[in-house]
Amino acid sequence: MPKINRSAVLALLSLASLAFLLFQLGYYRLYLSHKNGSGFSKGRGSQSGQDSTRWHVVRKFLGLISSHNIPVYLIDPLILGLVEKDMEQIRSSPEGPSPQCRYFCAPRDFTTFALLDKTWKHEVGLFRTAEKMGFQWLKIINKDPRLDGMDDLSGMEIPLHYIFKLASHAIHLVVFYERSGNYLWHGPLRLKQHMDRKFVPFRKLHFGRYPGAYEKPELLHVSIDDLKVQIPKNPSSFLEEMSHSRFLECRYREARAFFQLYPDDASLDAVEFRTKAKSLLHLAALTLNNLGVKFWLSSGTCLGWYRQCNVIPHSKDVDLGIFIRDYKAEIIPAFQKAGLPLKHKFGKVEDSLELSFQGEDDVKLDIFFFYEEDDHIWNGGTQAKSGKKFKYLFPKFTLCWTEFVELKVHVPCETLQYVEANYGPDWKVPVKAWDWKSSPSNVQSNGVWPVDEWDDVIQIY
Repeated sequence: MPKINRSAVLALLSLASLAFLLFQLGYYRLYLSHKNGSGFSKGRGSQSGQDSTRWHVVRKFLGLISSHNIPVYLIDPLILGLVEKDMEQIRSSPEGPSPQCRYFCAPRDFTTFALLDKTWKHEVGLFRTAEKMGFQWLKIINKDPRLDGMDDLSGMEIPLHYIFKLASHAIHLVVFYERSGNYLWHGPLRLKQHMDRKFVPFRKLHFGRYPGAYEKPELLHVSIDDLKVQIPKNPSSFLEEMSHSRFLECRYREARAFFQLYPDDASLDAVEFRTKAKSLLHLAALTLNNLGVKFWLSSGTCLGWYRQCNVIPHSKDVDLGIFIRDYKAEIIPAFQKAGLPLKHKFGKVEDSLELSFQGEDDVKLDIFFFYEEDDHIWNGGTQAKSGKKFKYLFPKFTLCWTEFVELKVHVPCETLQYVEANYGPDWKVPVKAWDWKSSPSNVQSNGVWPVDEWDDVIQIY
């Protein structure tokens, strides 16, 4: 037998091994990596490595929701911030501002989209398609607050968030619901005990730490990085709204407990007053919102929301707070034009300003202006017959949204501290005999207005 050339055999084996290795690499790239999303074909928006992965995951997600006719819109704060700088170019160019991937390739762990609940109801088919495309998904549900009213204990759960994960990137889909105050609301992201807390880095999510309230956005169809998406027409306004969107739900459980101890006043007078107070509050909100003046529920109106989720029937007025920095000279004429004549004006812009407008019958609107110091906030009061000044001190607070009498309004986020400052530790106990000069826990004397200023600082109509 002829001798076997060992060198030739080794060369053939090396070539075979190399060919097999190349085959394995090709197979992994075409099939296995496609299955878990870690490898993608090149496209217009693609770059190398992780940047390319983000773009391709977004593209695949948009393909997924398009195949199921789901109208989503982009609310990712990082991308909208970048888009805002190039809005004119994006609006004017149907193909987008640049062939380079400048937006969806930006470093981030998530891309965030929004979905209006009423525009889509078919989940099962979407998830099956998502799995076939290589996505892993997670659905977060919780109680529907729209049903958690005083008389409803159904505890019905609704979807609040969806997360789709592919390769090293995730899509966060936030579900928005329309509330009776004609605004959009999204719920918090709270994981159930059985859920995988390492599915994604949840703490990095931009939406979900708190519930949020938003105005209904006007949407714009644009092309960004060669991907067709919808975005808020005014990204900067949306981002500003996002930074102050935290929402507090009314405390229905505590309100039910309150009314078990102190049955609600269902008399005709109480019903009529609440109807008038609701109408007055809606008119005041419309007037101030048209002026761009930020306000919140204050004093007894705030207490009514926090303690019993309703207007206190024996309060006889509606109380609002405004930071003095937001004061506008147009406030008085705007309310007069709305049919609310000025009843009194106490103090001045520099010190203890307070306005009162006459609503229907004997229901009035009191607006207190708040002044900020280094370690506290205060509003003033004036006794008309004596010129005595009073000061009401509050710990510093921020503002959150809530829903009250079918209206989206602000309340202090630190509501308990705010209420306790004004009404003391016994704020849960109704008090009908209330003296504004001595009853509040946070009241203190603040001197007397000089007599020669009375014509300016004590005006009664």
